[in-house]
Amino acid sequence: MPCVRTLLCILATLGACGAVAFLGYCVYFDKKRRGDPEFKRRLRDKRRAEQQKAKERGVQARESLKNEKLQEFFLQEVQMGELWLSRGMIIITFLGEHKMGVEHLTNAILVCGQPQKLLQVFKQTLPPVVFDMLMRKLPLICQQFEAEMHEQECLEDDPE
Repeated sequence: MPCVRTLLCILATLGACGAVAFLGYCVYFDKKRRGDPEFKRRLRDKRRAEQQKAKERGVQARESLKNEKLQEFFLQEVQMGELWLSRGMIIITFLGEHKMGVEHLTNAILVCGQPQKLLQVFKQTLPPVVFDMLMRKLPLICQQFEAEMHEQECLEDDPE
């Protein structure tokens, strides 16, 4: 029995010495690694690259959110235009209803990614009178939109 205890003590002592040696090895090389100027440069470069990637992901997230909001606005304007036009058809072709519908449809055309295709769809689905109103209204809305965008750019550029 005393032999087994002695053997266990020797093994425990060797294990403890091995653990201390391993920890000393780790501490020594970690200190050497951290003191290396090349390591610090690589670490800064890596952190900058990670920050750049994070910024790019943030920009992409904002753009996707912006695109989702534009799509939502587009669908809302098309639905409102259809609603006003259908109200105008039910109530003895009232021009006020058509004007509101045309205004919503022109807003949808402004934010649409492919306005030519949308105009072709409108040409096929809308009554000719309404489509003519839409074509007459479109240049005016475009001018108003450009003026608003120019005004917004001027406000963003103004430091005060």
